Amino acid sequence: MSIDELASTLGHGPYGGGSGPVVAVDEVTVFRWSTALKQRVVLLEDVDWRVERGEHWVMMGPNGAGKTTLLHLAAADSHASEGTVEVLGKRLGRTDMRALREAIGLVDARTSRAIPSRRPVLETIESGAFNSIALQHQRLDESHRDRAVELMDVVGLGDLATRAFGECSQGERQRVLLARALMPSPELLLLDEPASGMDLPSREQLVAALDSMAQIDPGLTTVTVTHHLEEIPPTTTHALLLKDGKVLARGAVDEALSSENVSACFDLPVRVHRNGGRWSAAIQ
Repeated sequence: MSIDELASTLGHGPYGGGSGPVVAVDEVTVFRWSTALKQRVVLLEDVDWRVERGEHWVMMGPNGAGKTTLLHLAAADSHASEGTVEVLGKRLGRTDMRALREAIGLVDARTSRAIPSRRPVLETIESGAFNSIALQHQRLDESHRDRAVELMDVVGLGDLATRAFGECSQGERQRVLLARALMPSPELLLLDEPASGMDLPSREQLVAALDSMAQIDPGLTTVTVTHHLEEIPPTTTHALLLKDGKVLARGAVDEALSSENVSACFDLPVRVHRNGGRWSAAIQ
C-alpha cells in the first residue's frame, strides 16, 4: 500500500468547511427492549461527547460498553432514545440521514456482513460512493469506476477486482472496506476495529496509512474503535473510554489513556506506555 497515495485520495463533500463540532452528542441515552429478558436494556446512558473538525479520536472499552452503539449514532445510522445527536451540523431526526451518510465513511463488521458474498471486489468498493449496500447503478458513472480502481490499487488489491468479496481473506476484506469507506471522499471517517483479522504487517500498514492521512489532510476527522492500544495511530489526538454504557474518561489522549483510567475501564491493573508515538499496556 502506498501511504502517500492513500492520503491523497481524501477530499471533502458538501458539508466540508463548516463551523461547529463534527459530532455533538448531548445527554444521550440509548435503550432497547429485550424480549428474552422482558425488560429495557440500556446500551448508553447520559453520554456527552464532542468531536471537533480535524480531531482523531480512539474509542475504547470492554465488550458491551456501548462503543459500536455510539459509533453508529455518529454514522447517522441509528437514533438516540433520549438526548440529541448532531453530525456534520445536522441533527438526527431532522435531516435526511441517507444524504448525510454519503459524507461519512464507515468500516465495520455489520457492513461487512451485509455485503453480498458473491459481489466482486470492484463493485463492493463502488457501492461506497453513496454509502449504501445496494449498488446504485443509475447514479454511478465512469468517474466512480476510475476512483474505485484507484483505491483498489492503493490498498493493494489491484489484482482482485473480480474476486468475490466472500472469497477474500479477513485482512483482504478489511482493506476492501477501507477502500469502500474512502469512495465518497468522506469528511468523517469511522472505523470499528479496522485491524480485526489482520496479520502484523497488514496491521502496521493500516496504522501507518491512518497516521499519514491525518498528517496530510488537517480537515479529516476520524474515530477509531479498538480493543488494543497497539492499534492506535500516533496522530490520535483524543480518547474516549466507555464502561457499562457510560463515559469513564474523555479528552486529550495522553490524559484520557492514563494507566489509572485504562485499568478502571477494563477492570485489570495495567501500566500504559507510550514510546515513539505508539501505545502499549502491560499487567502491573
